[in-house]
Amino acid sequence: MAGTGSPGRRWRLRAARVVAVVGVVAAALTGPPAAAATPPPYLTLEASYGAGTVTNGWESVERYLDTTTGFRTEGYPADGRGDQDGKRVTYFGGVSRPSSGRFLLYSAPGWNSGSKTTPVLLVHGANDTADRAWANPGEAGGYGCGAASCPSTGLMQYLAARGHRVFAVGFAHKQGDNLMQAQVVGDAIAVIKAKLGVAKVDLVGWSKGQMSTRAYVSSLRPSWGRAYAGDVRRLITLGGPNGGYDYPYAHGWAHDFSIWPECGGTVNAPSPHSHMTCYGLSTAHPEFSMTPAGGQDNYPGQRQMLARWDGVYGVDGAAQDWYTTYYGGQGFSTAGGGIQAAIDAGSLIAPLHSAGVPASVTTYLLAGGSADVVGIFNENRGPSDGVVLVSSALDGTGIPTVSGKATIATANHLELGWHGSAAAQVAAWLA
Repeated sequence: MAGTGSPGRRWRLRAARVVAVVGVVAAALTGPPAAAATPPPYLTLEASYGAGTVTNGWESVERYLDTTTGFRTEGYPADGRGDQDGKRVTYFGGVSRPSSGRFLLYSAPGWNSGSKTTPVLLVHGANDTADRAWANPGEAGGYGCGAASCPSTGLMQYLAARGHRVFAVGFAHKQGDNLMQAQVVGDAIAVIKAKLGVAKVDLVGWSKGQMSTRAYVSSLRPSWGRAYAGDVRRLITLGGPNGGYDYPYAHGWAHDFSIWPECGGTVNAPSPHSHMTCYGLSTAHPEFSMTPAGGQDNYPGQRQMLARWDGVYGVDGAAQDWYTTYYGGQGFSTAGGGIQAAIDAGSLIAPLHSAGVPASVTTYLLAGGSADVVGIFNENRGPSDGVVLVSSALDGTGIPTVSGKATIATANHLELGWHGSAAAQVAAWLA
C-alpha cells in the first residue's frame, strides 16, 4: 500500500519507526536499567548524618550494623591510643570502641548524580580514617599526611570532580582483623549496589586496605563469612603490601621508640618485642605485641600483613638488637619471638596468594617510590615508599589479570592518597 498523508507526515512516521527500532535494539543489548533495591536483611541502618553534621567535604555518613554471628568487639590498648576519635566517635553513636560488626559508609557529593557508570569504594589503611585518608589529609595536623605541609582535600574530591560516584568505608577497629574487615567491604558494596541499582563497584585499597579488598574478592573469609558476590569490576591497590612487609622487625629499635610508653611512644602500632628497656627500666607490654600475648591481641591486622624480605634485602644491621629483633631471642635491650613466630601466628600473605584474585577482576598496582615520610625511620633496605617495599607493592602473585603497574617516584606511603600524580593514575585506571 502506498504511504498515507503528506510527504512530511510519511517522513515523520518513518523516523519514528527508526527511533523505535533503535530503542528496541539498545534495550536488547544493554537490558533494562537496574532499579534500586534494599540492602541484605543482615544489615541494619542505625544512623544517618547529613548536612550540618558531617565534615571534610563529605555529603553524608551512615552507620550500619552487620548482625551476622561471628563479628565481635576486638581488643583495644587500655591507654586509649586505638580508640575512635574526632567525628568518628559521633558517627559510631558516641562509642569509642565499637564492635567490628559496625561500619561507616561515607558518600561524596555527586554519589547519586555522577556521570561515571561504576561507583568507587575507597578503603583506607591502618590507624587511619576515611576522613583523613581520602578527604582531608591535613585533619591530623602537621606531618599527618607524610609531608611537612598537608592539603585539605584528597582523592575523594579529585574523583568526584571528574564525575565518579565516590563512597568510602570506615572501620570500627583501626588495626582490625582483615578477614572481618573484608566482610565489611562486601557489606559496603551491597549497600552501594542497593542505593544505585548497579551490579558492580570499583575498589581502591590503600596500604592495609589492600588486605581487606583483596581478601573480599578472593573469598578468603572467616568460617562464618560470606563468599565473594562477583560484584567488583576493578581493584586498585595503593602502596598495598601484596608481597607482605617486615618493616617492624627489620627496623625494630627505631619502630619501638614510637610505641613504648616508657620511651615516650604514643603511636597506635604493634611492637616486635615483648620486653624493652627504656632509660634503664625493663618493662613488658603485651597489649602492644604483634602476636597474642597476656590474653591480649590488639593488632591482628598488622600480623596478617607480615612476610619475610630478609632473603632479598637483608636486615638493618645498624639497628640495636637487630638480630634478635628479626630472628627472635634476648637482645641487649629488647626481647621477642621474631618475625617467623608472628607469621606462624596468622599472616595472610601466603593464603591470599593461594586463594587468588578472580580473573574477572581487573587489577592495577600502584607503588610510591619516595622513602621520605616525615617523622618516622624510613624503610631503606631497598626501593620503597618509606614503609612498603616497591617490590611488594607491585607483587602480582595470585593476580591473573594485572592490567597495569606504576610507581609514583615522588610520592611516599602517606602521600599516595592525595598526591597529584597518584590521583591522576587512579583516575586513568578507573576510566
